[in-house]
Amino acid sequence: MNFGKKALFMSALVLGATMAFAKPTIYILATGGTIAGSTGGEALTSNYTAGAKTVDELIRAVPQINEIATIKGEQISKIGSQDMNNAVWLKLAKRINELLSSGKADGIVITHGTDTMEETAYFLNLTVKSEKPVVLVGAMRNSDSMSADGPMNLFNAVNVAINKESTGKGVLVAMNEEIHAAREVTKTVTTSVDTFKSPNTGKIGTVFYGNVKYYMNPIRKHTSAAAFDVSKIESLPRVDIIYGHANETADLIEAAVAKGAKGIVNAGMGNGNPSAKNTEALGEAVKKGVVVVRDSRVGSGETTMNGEVDDKKYGFLTSDNLNVQKARVLLMLALATTSDKAKIQEYYLTH
Repeated sequence: MNFGKKALFMSALVLGATMAFAKPTIYILATGGTIAGSTGGEALTSNYTAGAKTVDELIRAVPQINEIATIKGEQISKIGSQDMNNAVWLKLAKRINELLSSGKADGIVITHGTDTMEETAYFLNLTVKSEKPVVLVGAMRNSDSMSADGPMNLFNAVNVAINKESTGKGVLVAMNEEIHAAREVTKTVTTSVDTFKSPNTGKIGTVFYGNVKYYMNPIRKHTSAAAFDVSKIESLPRVDIIYGHANETADLIEAAVAKGAKGIVNAGMGNGNPSAKNTEALGEAVKKGVVVVRDSRVGSGETTMNGEVDDKKYGFLTSDNLNVQKARVLLMLALATTSDKAKIQEYYLTH
């Protein structure tokens, strides 16, 4: 082999080795929340400001993630997730789709407050158009707190995002060493670090000091297989949740209709049951063009069609086993896509 061919051969070997060991590129998109919260240095207080720390500060706090991935950070918002809104959701979905479709990112990690994390996760599960990993992560203790859980959660989330087995599983939530599917996960305890659970199905995997293991796959339509495209959507229709209780009145239903709600998710009692008078009020809302979805305040299990309530008579839809907050997310996207109620009911049974 002459010198020129040998040099070319060696260059090819070096290039191949470099490509083989090239670190994946992970974008961390920060929205705020407790994981970025600060007390100003006090370690033993529950009073803090959510979203006070920047994405760059979060990344610097976990230098180990730079050893396993090329990390890039972007600040999407700096809010507590109780203030999460449609505008931020649309901004997130569009930016994620841009990063993943362009090849700039091999995966996405989103730092987020825990109050509405499940809703953001499900919204993205329905609107991200990529099989690449998208992982939401947060914390139950702020960054200045004694035993803050944010750094380890972030380290684990990045490990989930770079794991090849995370591909094609839809949007994920990585919290407290567990991995949950976006459709199934919900916050179950107000303050405990062990708050995120998937009541109907259980977690789909675990991540322990970065070691990722999966045990099952989500099978409902998500991400690239989902029916929704927000690329040209600038706003979403109003959908309200009405919470059922003993001795309920129709006042809130009537107010929602009067204020222009295009959809109502009724968090009924038991198997999604409204009272007799609220059943009639919801039926009147349907006659005025509002799409009404029956769901349950119970928090798990299926809301079945045509049980105690004659859904066909009143024109109601049912939510399958989505909780009320996720049923609202799906209804907003459905109403932005179609006015066909049969198609919307199909979405609840397939997504």
